[in-house]
Amino acid sequence: MSPRRSDSRERMVTSAAALLGEHGAGGVSIDRVLAHSGAPRGSVYHHFPGGRTQLIDEAVVFAGDFIAGLIDAAMDDPDPLRAVDGFFTLWRERLLRSDFRVGCPVVAVAVETDDGAPEHARSAAAAFARWQEALAALLLRHGLPEERARRLAAFVVAAVEGAVVMCRTERSTTPIDAVAAEVRALLEHALRSVGRES
Repeated sequence: MSPRRSDSRERMVTSAAALLGEHGAGGVSIDRVLAHSGAPRGSVYHHFPGGRTQLIDEAVVFAGDFIAGLIDAAMDDPDPLRAVDGFFTLWRERLLRSDFRVGCPVVAVAVETDDGAPEHARSAAAAFARWQEALAALLLRHGLPEERARRLAAFVVAAVEGAVVMCRTERSTTPIDAVAAEVRALLEHALRSVGRES
């Protein structure tokens, strides 16, 4: 039984996201996505009339939604520190599983200037904003003032993404382990301060 066309579309988007994380936007071609996904060549322009540009943009949105979903799921955890620890653990495991080849697809697009496809930068910015909003909401729920929650959320996203880049270049989890420990200490202090004030 051949896969449904929607399956081909989904496979191409997830493959494009995986390839972005490993090779950056410049390393994502239609041929490479087809080889990675096993999707039939004829399905490309059927599902993505905008071609490679549309496919990459949808892969960025997919990757952004995936991480936002993990953060949203962590909202149910009564311990915000455990939720943030989970964010670092996810990346640590991905780095180790891929032998430090896989990074964040959103960062891959954000750091590559492409004046011909400004939608990529917009999609990356929207993903970062969504992650920050979700983390800020988590911290707000645990009593931090809005301005502090927003600053810390931006800091956590920047710290995770920077640590992932460093881990890939050093081929070591040392940067992400160090950053995770410092972020935890910072959040513990911030949350304890709120507890003392209330």
